[in-house]
Amino acid sequence: MQNQRQSHLLHEVPEDALAAIEFCYEQGWTDGLPVVPPEKSRVDGMLAMEGRPPETIIASHPATGLELTLHAAAVNSVMAGCLPEYFPVVVAAFEAMNKEEFNFHGSTASTGGSAPLLIVSGPVVDDLAMNAGVNLFGPGNRANATIGRAVRLIILNVFQMIPGISDKSTQGHPGKFTFCIAERADANPWPALHEEQGYGPDISSVTVYAGAGFCNVENHGGNTPEAILDTIADAMANYGCISTGQTVVVLSPEHAGIVGTWPKKRVQAYLFDRAQRPVEGMQAVGKYVAREHERQNTEACHRGLAAEDILVTVGGGDAGGHSAFIPSWSRSRGSLMQHQAIGVCVDC
Repeated sequence: MQNQRQSHLLHEVPEDALAAIEFCYEQGWTDGLPVVPPEKSRVDGMLAMEGRPPETIIASHPATGLELTLHAAAVNSVMAGCLPEYFPVVVAAFEAMNKEEFNFHGSTASTGGSAPLLIVSGPVVDDLAMNAGVNLFGPGNRANATIGRAVRLIILNVFQMIPGISDKSTQGHPGKFTFCIAERADANPWPALHEEQGYGPDISSVTVYAGAGFCNVENHGGNTPEAILDTIADAMANYGCISTGQTVVVLSPEHAGIVGTWPKKRVQAYLFDRAQRPVEGMQAVGKYVAREHERQNTEACHRGLAAEDILVTVGGGDAGGHSAFIPSWSRSRGSLMQHQAIGVCVDC
């Protein structure tokens, strides 16, 4: 059994699977749910999907200096229930979060209670049989569930962001167990995210976003882009969510079919223009942050600083006028979403 903090050590435990799971609980290695015991051959199988040495550092904590090696990432991916072929997505996610602009410490320690939302785009979605359709944010798909869970276990076990100690989330949200979705290419009227981000058509990517709780945006009767987008903009601009932070909007295929008659840049500009509140209103509820909102140089406070702060993608089942708005975790800029190409081990 691989030790989380001293990976060169092995633990001998009884062959009984339940006893091994209980041992993981005793070590404090779980998120509250049972984990797959990280037996050495399983860890080795995970590492075989990487072409770099196990001791390679792929991320470090900016406040504590704690480091994530490929080996530790593999251990936690096993415990999360990942198949080896999922491992490159986990690795790429942490390489994205390791970028300074993501503000890894703030987004994992703050009272805001965010969780890293992973949006996977490109051919790997089909390769891994990820769910981009019905019940997109819900249970039932192994790849979505375990990739997101591996991220959480690494945050807990390697970076020691422990609820109530270093993780000061006031309430948190269910995405802190797992928060991983796939972009639905066949219902997307615009270029896929990975292509927007400058990767080739054969190169997949993962986008990581420090997201607060999920907000369902319902509109069954609107049949114009304006009607759908006005509904979403209203959700984005509610006093509880509005800030200068970034935004993720996941359009259902039904809504995308209506909104997709517009270029995506027009969609982003429309949302930005209408997702706003007057300065006086923001001041009245104590939401006005001068150092942030003054950067907008306007009499109104918008969600974000520019239209480019709104990521728009497509996912979910064919039927139903339900889209999603995921606000950023911070009352100000907080952290900025990052993306990374998903590597493929050429020697595997």
